[in-house]
Amino acid sequence: MTKKFFVTLNSEREDTHEVKPKEIPRNSSDVYPIIDLNGDIQFENVSFAYPARPSILALREITLVARAGETTAFVGSSGSGKSTCISLLLRYYELSSGRITMNGQSIADCNEKELRKHIGVVGQEPVLFGTTIYENIRYGQVHATKDDIEQAAKQANAHDFIMNLPQKYETIVGEQSVQLSGGEKQRIALARALVKKPNLLLLDEPTSALDNAGEKLVQEALDSSCAGRTTIVIAHRLKTIQNAHHIYVFANGNIIEEGTHTTLMAQKNSKYRLMVDAQQTESTQAEVNERIDEVELEQRQNQKYEDSRSFNKNETIDAHANKVGNFIVLKCFINNNISIDVGFFGSI
Repeated sequence: MTKKFFVTLNSEREDTHEVKPKEIPRNSSDVYPIIDLNGDIQFENVSFAYPARPSILALREITLVARAGETTAFVGSSGSGKSTCISLLLRYYELSSGRITMNGQSIADCNEKELRKHIGVVGQEPVLFGTTIYENIRYGQVHATKDDIEQAAKQANAHDFIMNLPQKYETIVGEQSVQLSGGEKQRIALARALVKKPNLLLLDEPTSALDNAGEKLVQEALDSSCAGRTTIVIAHRLKTIQNAHHIYVFANGNIIEEGTHTTLMAQKNSKYRLMVDAQQTESTQAEVNERIDEVELEQRQNQKYEDSRSFNKNETIDAHANKVGNFIVLKCFINNNISIDVGFFGSI
């Protein structure tokens, strides 16, 4: 399942997708009343195989609950079934078996376009259209007022940087959006999802393509936007979902673990804990490498300074060599079992 997911727009505009799956056929007169999206979302023994691979199940009798007003996280390796659950919630495919309900009513009883009106979606890589920032946000709700759009931008942590642009909300952006950072584009996409005031917010790894600075700003906006709203988030960076009310761990189309961050971390050999530990090690490794680079640069600068002071035409090379200091070893321990030795010379 591609990680470049999709953008769900207001039903009065055509849905735009990175990869657009086949829609469930509906007659124009076949429009069911909108169901109540304010209750719990339940997957009841849901199995599913993609039409192109009917013999291979992407989901195997999945049963889960996303509580109303809470944040539920899906984690697991690529291809484990997380994004497939989102596709099924948006009714891009029919289930092979089982059912999905919202507040006790099957989503099969609702027209898919009507359903999507009440769901906000933010994917991994935002899609911006070749028009103004104002219009890009308004795509989420074509009847939105200026106040609605600015309020959504504020919720998404986007208003301040927009107001610092020369043309503010009238700034033209395009598919590549070369004048905006990844974090800025993602916050505009979040504002587009929020302007419709969705009952349900679906987040498919919204910070995974961002650097640390961009991730921080987007994550702050997400935390604020999710508060009190039914939210399902797919996460690769597990530090972003530690405060989720409930976490489901997927593997090969199955749910293999569930619980809170605290309860899952308390299980010594849990898949979730192993994933968290691996990411912490990776993060620590990056920090160590950065610190090593800083120390080496500092030592090179000090060496050049001392060389300029001590080495002159009256000194022999041998005399200067005697002033070279000891070989220093910087040893950094990671998780008590990984060490990195970096050697360099320092002047004394």
